[in-house]
Amino acid sequence: MNLYIYDHCPFCVKARMIFGLRDVPVTLQTLLNDDAETPMRLVGDKKVPILEFEDGYTLDESLEIVKCIDNEAEGVKVMEGPRNPEVERWVKASSETVGRLFIPRAPRAPLGEFATMDAVEHFTNNKKAVFGRFDTLLEQTPELLVEVTQWLNELDALIQSPEAVNGVLSMDDIELFPVLRQLSLVEGVKYPERVEAYRQAMSQLADVPLHDEIAVAA
Repeated sequence: MNLYIYDHCPFCVKARMIFGLRDVPVTLQTLLNDDAETPMRLVGDKKVPILEFEDGYTLDESLEIVKCIDNEAEGVKVMEGPRNPEVERWVKASSETVGRLFIPRAPRAPLGEFATMDAVEHFTNNKKAVFGRFDTLLEQTPELLVEVTQWLNELDALIQSPEAVNGVLSMDDIELFPVLRQLSLVEGVKYPERVEAYRQAMSQLADVPLHDEIAVAA
C-alpha cells in the first residue's frame, strides 16, 4: 500500500498514525505541495492523504483510512476506545492559536512537500488568504506562545497515560497527537510534564516522528 501525504498535514498524520498503532506496513509517498497531477490521477481532486491499495483502489479521507486499517488489523480496535468530550473540546478550542504558530513556519522547514520554490509559493499564497501575512503572524509569536502555554497546561490535566490520553487508545489520540506534532515545529514551546511524556510516547507508538530537531524560530 502507498500513502500519499504532506509531512506537515495534520490529516495525513491521522492516517499515518493508524499504521503505526496497528503495526501495518505502508509506503509513504510525499507529494510536492503544488503537485495537482498525482492526486487528480488517483482520486480526481487535489487532496491528501490518499491511500492506494495494491489493486489500485483508493481512499482519500483521513478518518476513512483510519477506520479501514483499524477494522482490518487484528486486536483491539482504536476506534472502539473510550472518548473524553473534554479532549475533543480542547482540540477544537486550541486550533486557532496552534494554526497561527504553525502555518508560517511550515514552508520554512525542510519538509519534502516544500522542496521547490513553486511548492513553497503555492502553500504560502493559499494559506495567506486564510491566516493573513506570514511575517505578521511571526511577529505575534511572543503572545501566541503565552496562549499556547495556557492551552498546554489545560491539556496536561486531561492526560491519563503517556500511551493514551484516556488510558486506552482511542480516536481522541488520533485527533490530539497531530496538534502536538504541529507544535513541535515551533521553537520555544514549553511542554508540561504529562504532555511531554505523551507526545514522545505517542510519536514512538504511532511511528510518526516529531519535528523538535527542525523547529523553526520567529
